[in-house]
Amino acid sequence: MSGQTMTAARCGLLHCSVCGLLSRHGMGAEKSDCPRCGEPLHFRKPDSIKRTWALLAAACIFYIPANLFPVMTTSTVTGSESDTILGGVILLWETGSWPLALIVFIASFLVPFGKLIGLSFLLISVQYRVKWLTRWRTKLYRVIDFIGRWSMLDMFVVTLVVGMIQLQPLMWVTPEPGAVFFGAVVVLTMLAAQSFDPRLIWDAAEDDND
Repeated sequence: MSGQTMTAARCGLLHCSVCGLLSRHGMGAEKSDCPRCGEPLHFRKPDSIKRTWALLAAACIFYIPANLFPVMTTSTVTGSESDTILGGVILLWETGSWPLALIVFIASFLVPFGKLIGLSFLLISVQYRVKWLTRWRTKLYRVIDFIGRWSMLDMFVVTLVVGMIQLQPLMWVTPEPGAVFFGAVVVLTMLAAQSFDPRLIWDAAEDDND
């Protein structure tokens, strides 16, 4: 092992993703189960790159109608008005609620878009065995995984508004298809982040020590 970095994989150690137990892979065994909870153990998540690409591609497809279709329609006795995500941001800005407009713009537009770009970058760098900026790319993955849940802010707002404003026949609010597509984008990007194995980032860097 001279000149090689001592890693868990090279030592035959496996980390359980369910209970967190670190155990040793059985010599000669084709597969191992966690001795504490029985979860199948793997040195790397099976088909991590393929699964992540599939989920990411689906998220990219849904991202377009999520921003083109309205997320809710407000109806009154004088008429009705439908708003997209960006349309709602513009409306909040024009009415003087710029702090809320900024929050919705970041959480509902920039964050999902940034996750799509960030995960694509990580996947490409892993597939091409890029060896530079391993620490920076690991931190990028942690940020993507952490902020994903905040992308649901816009959906929380729509759900709250729909539940509170039901003053028929004077005023009522109904959700629109854009909300469904946006929810799908958020869920798919979260699943993509979970299916990506960040240990793959370091595999290429370890090749230099072989």
